[in-house]
Amino acid sequence: MKSDIHPKYFGEAKATCACGVVYSVGSTKEKMEIEICRSCHPFYSGAEKIIDTAGRVEKFKARAAKKVVTPPKKKETKVEVPKKTPKKAAEKPAEIKA
Repeated sequence: MKSDIHPKYFGEAKATCACGVVYSVGSTKEKMEIEICRSCHPFYSGAEKIIDTAGRVEKFKARAAKKVVTPPKKKETKVEVPKKTPKKAAEKPAEIKA
């Protein structure tokens, strides 16, 4: 292994959640801030919580409000008109040779 190329490893790094819980983890960063953890995640806690980091929920609701629901268009059924065939020249009666 080459020396001095690997980042420093912190065995007792602190990860702080937005809900206030602090976890001790191993990481290359000494301090971390996380948005959600097992204590406040809706799947584990059973409480509904909207996690919106960049205003995505508001953007989605704004787009949904702008969208106008239109009824589906009816398909136009085309009536097929038989093609006209060119008129054939009137057939001349065959001459009878005697």
